[in-house]
This record gives sequence, C-alpha cells and structure tokens, in this order.
Amino acid sequence: MIQMQDVHKKYPNGVTALNGIDVKIEQGEFVYVVGPSGAGKSTFIKMIYREEKPTKGAILINGVDLSRLKDKKVPLLRRNIGVVFQDFKLLPKLTVYENVAFALEVIEEQPALIKKKVMETLELVGLKHKARMLPTELSGGEQQRVSIARSIVNSPKVVLADEPTGNLDPDTSWEIMSIFEEINARGTTVVMATHNKDIVNTMQHRVIAIENGRIVRDEEKGEYGYES
Repeated sequence: MIQMQDVHKKYPNGVTALNGIDVKIEQGEFVYVVGPSGAGKSTFIKMIYREEKPTKGAILINGVDLSRLKDKKVPLLRRNIGVVFQDFKLLPKLTVYENVAFALEVIEEQPALIKKKVMETLELVGLKHKARMLPTELSGGEQQRVSIARSIVNSPKVVLADEPTGNLDPDTSWEIMSIFEEINARGTTVVMATHNKDIVNTMQHRVIAIENGRIVRDEEKGEYGYES
C-alpha cells in the first residue's frame, strides 16, 4: 500500500529530516510512528500525502510514484488519503455537517449521496446529534471527531494522523483511539505519529521508531520505547 525506497528529505534551511528511509506498509495495517521531537515523524507523514517531496528516493502509494506525480494529479491522490491533524483544521464558519460535507463537495459528489455519507460518518464518530453546531460550540475532543469524520467520509484507503490526541485529555484520547480502531477494523490502513506512550503500549500495533531521520526500530507489536 505504502512503500518508501531510500527516501531522503533535506529542507532549504539545511535540516535533514529523513535520511535513507526504507519501509513497506501493507493494506489494512495499523502503524504507530514514534520518536523524539524533531526526529522526522511529521515529515514522514507529509511525504505520504505529498505535502512534501523527497530530496532523493521513491515513495509509492498503490504503485504510484509520488515523486513523479504531476501536481495536477495530487488532488486525485488525496481522495484516497484521509489526514487528521493535532489542531483539527476545521473551517470555523461552517457547521459540523458542512465541514464534513465539504470533503465531498469539492469532488462534486451528488447532494443526496453527500447527505447520506455525512450522516453515516457523523453517527460513526458519535456526533450525529451535533451536526448543526459550529466548531466553537464543541469541546476539543468533539472537534477532533469532526476532523476524523471529514478524513474518512470519502472512504479513503489510508488515514494519516499526526499527533491526533496531542491536545486532548487522557479520557478523550482513549475515545478518539477507539474510533481509529473501528476505522482500521473496517479495512482502512492507519498510520499515526504519536508521543502517547500509554496508547502505544496498551493498544498494540506495529511500531516504527524514527531517530535523526532514520528508522531505528520496526516491530510488529511494539512498544513506545521512550520516556513520555
């Protein structure tokens, strides 16, 4: 599903974020990406949805080489990739329903199908009853649920999450993680960068540890391995 071959990333300021990454992630896997701050985790995630391009190496998503993908084809790629951010990135003037529907409107989905998909997805994340509220009327955990709903409403093959519980209290974090587990159980590949030691050690999945831009550990049912 996702393959990186000798991927390097050096930013214009001279910082080397990734240094010779080789990895394969299969369809349906749940993968945690862990490591110290500044290790290259966010860059790793950004590479997969072509927010950043590698300085060297190849990244294949479903056999498509992203380094050779024309810019006009990137929106088509991202239809199959959902992204969840730490800071939610919701549109503040749109309701919960409108934020989730927006992902379908930009690809010109039929209105009747948009309504069906949005309501089904809001039900999955437990927010069907708050469809008409604005993001400012929601708690942080509820806003993250909207962000997740927006990322999965188009039934992507891959969901990427960059510190999705970073701004949430422990109880809410577990609730959010149960949604990711459900998404993964439905066959979606989940790749999550996280600093949450308790979640990684309790809800065990494959762990890829990155330090100084290199993969130093790749374990099938791994543990966090760092002081939180």
